[in-house]
This record gives sequence, C-alpha cells and structure tokens, in this order.
Amino acid sequence: MAVTQGILPVGPLLALPGVYRPQADTHLLADALAREDLRPAAEVLEIGTGTGALALSAASRGARVTAVDVSWRAVATARLNALHRRLPLRVLHGDFTARTSGRTFDMILANPPYVPSPNKGLPSRGPARAWEAGPDGRLVIDRICASAPSLLRPGGTLLMVHSAMSGAERTLHRLEKAGLAGQALATAVVPWGPVLRSRRAWLQKQGLAEAGQNQEELVIIRARAL
Repeated sequence: MAVTQGILPVGPLLALPGVYRPQADTHLLADALAREDLRPAAEVLEIGTGTGALALSAASRGARVTAVDVSWRAVATARLNALHRRLPLRVLHGDFTARTSGRTFDMILANPPYVPSPNKGLPSRGPARAWEAGPDGRLVIDRICASAPSLLRPGGTLLMVHSAMSGAERTLHRLEKAGLAGQALATAVVPWGPVLRSRRAWLQKQGLAEAGQNQEELVIIRARAL
C-alpha cells in the first residue's frame, strides 16, 4: 500500500537540529493510531517521541500522554511543540523502562530505531540514535517486546512500526512468547533513504537486501494484552 499522510498535528512541527522529523513510518503509525478506539483520559506511552507528533495526536483526542526519549533535543522539541499547540504532554528524558517503572498504560506507541548497522551497539549520541539498531536492527525492538507485558494494562494495545528487514515474524513470535496477541496490521513500501543506500553492500553481504533493491517494506505491529 502507499503511505498516506497520517493524522498528525496540523501545521509544521518544530524540530531542533538532529531530531527525527515525521517521515513515512511516522505517518503509517499515525494512520493506525487514528483507527484505534482511544477513549478520553486513556493513559498512553510513546517510546522515542522525537518531535512529539504521535504523542500530540493522542493528546488531541483527550488521552493522557507520557512521551520518553533518550535525546535531550527531542525532549525539548516535543515540549515546545506541546506548548505551541496548548496540549498537555508529559515528556521525560532517558530510557523508557527506567522512566516508566511501576506504571502501566492503556496504549504504547513506538517508532523505535530499526535500521540494521555494522556497529554492534547503539550509538550514545548524535542523530543516528533515532535509527541505528545493531546488526539485525532489533536492539530496541526486542526490549520493547520484552517490556510491553509489564507496561500494558489488561486489554491494552501496543502499536509499533519497523522495517520488515528487521523481521516482523520475529517480533510477533517474541510478543506471543511474552503473552501478547499480535498481528501485522498494515504494511507500506517506501524508497530507501540515504542511510540504507550508503550501506547497500553491507546489507547485501548480511543477506538483508537483494542486489538492486531500493525499497523497503514498513510494518505496523499491533499487539494486545490479554
């Protein structure tokens, strides 16, 4: 399917240098969020908020949203965008598991780093923190799969987007093992961006891309706590 312009806040969003701006994956996740029955005052967590676009979409529907990001610039950006739109948004800096300890939510939104990288670990600084995710692109995805059961209330929903290159079936398997009922809700094919193009040879060597490939499939994973 083609990626439509998801239901994001009207008007341009501020983004400080180095903060991930809404792109095709953001819009695909926004479309999925728009289809969810999000009741007023629902407790929502967004992991890796960036500009706060998705968190603000949920807040505009009356949800009580907590957004977390490891980047101070992203935290500042999301706070400024919330202030500009006069929407209540709690934005926290740091690791999502540490900043949400003891809390549970009705919904989790996640657009985590998922681009496979020759580096074994996650970057500690810089804009690459928004996309670099280890050799198989799953360093953050797997942490979300493991943490979601303790963060979701009974009947709560996880909506996560990532590249099919990172293994949608692996994500569903991990969520099922963790006790959640998951499905691949939607997909979209988009052109490779500059990061993937720059590591074409490495991706082919790892068996993650075919010769001449210049598109990737994005996948929305929806999982529900039983």
